[in-house]
Amino acid sequence: MSAFSAIGEEREVDRDEYTPEIEPQPTWCPGCGDFGVLKSLKGALPEVGRTPEETLLVTGIGCSGKLNSYLDSYGFHTIHGRSLPVARAAKLANPDVEVIAAGGDGDGYGIGGNHFMHTARENHDMTYIVFNNEIFGLTKGQTSPTSPKGHKSKTQPHGSAKTPIRPLSMSLTSGASFVARTAAVNPNQAQRILKEAMEHDGFAHIDFLTQCPTWNKDAKQYVPYTDINESDDYDFDPTNRAEAQELMRETEDKLYEGEVLTGVYYRDDDRPSYQQEKQEIGEMPDEPLAERYFDDDYEWERSYDRFIDKHK
Repeated sequence: MSAFSAIGEEREVDRDEYTPEIEPQPTWCPGCGDFGVLKSLKGALPEVGRTPEETLLVTGIGCSGKLNSYLDSYGFHTIHGRSLPVARAAKLANPDVEVIAAGGDGDGYGIGGNHFMHTARENHDMTYIVFNNEIFGLTKGQTSPTSPKGHKSKTQPHGSAKTPIRPLSMSLTSGASFVARTAAVNPNQAQRILKEAMEHDGFAHIDFLTQCPTWNKDAKQYVPYTDINESDDYDFDPTNRAEAQELMRETEDKLYEGEVLTGVYYRDDDRPSYQQEKQEIGEMPDEPLAERYFDDDYEWERSYDRFIDKHK
């Protein structure tokens, strides 16, 4: 069975199919929030109806980068901050694959921040999970872009003088068509949000709060939390950009005051994805580009031929 004949195959999918035989038990620290991401992802994929053969998980460097070692699907472990360009290329080459990118807050909001901004702006059809534990974990506890002001670490022993970034607001401003926040301590909500994100046609960004009991004891476990989509205290329309922006600002203020707000903040289901835009202007074929590698009769086009012809 090839990757192409497996796509679209209708069959029941069990979450245990996503547990690899070689390394079934994750080696994250006890109490790490990354376990919650893995559990929620394994639960959401069968609900979406995706098999391991239809799924690609692209990760960056860090504790979060080990995610595709513990999920039995196609995987690509990239270098630091570069999961999104690899994921974008894979989705454009074979749009029928469910592409998920993942990285930590340092990987995604720091080193890969430029890729994050432009992937959101272009609205590539994929799900992007950012493990946000407000610290660099794998490299042993340095200040990250989401570490709160005053947080003491190996790189900021007297306390960080920097104001943390606002990932939800940055995502919305950059152009993401689906923006959400969830937490490892709320696996049921996380699974629901992951399912909605994967079903969304466009760039879906999830800021996933993941506690780090080893290197960031200040962050606790992000509890208690409030689900903004279910609470009577937050009556807003997630399709209204202005209302979403205001609630994101409030959410990002309250996180460092000890109140955790989570849920789906914004979604635009009418905006075309990058792939659809490229097809509309005739720069991308309807059939998957990747299938051409399996077509012996296909006559390959080379972009430089067009420029050579112009100068003949």
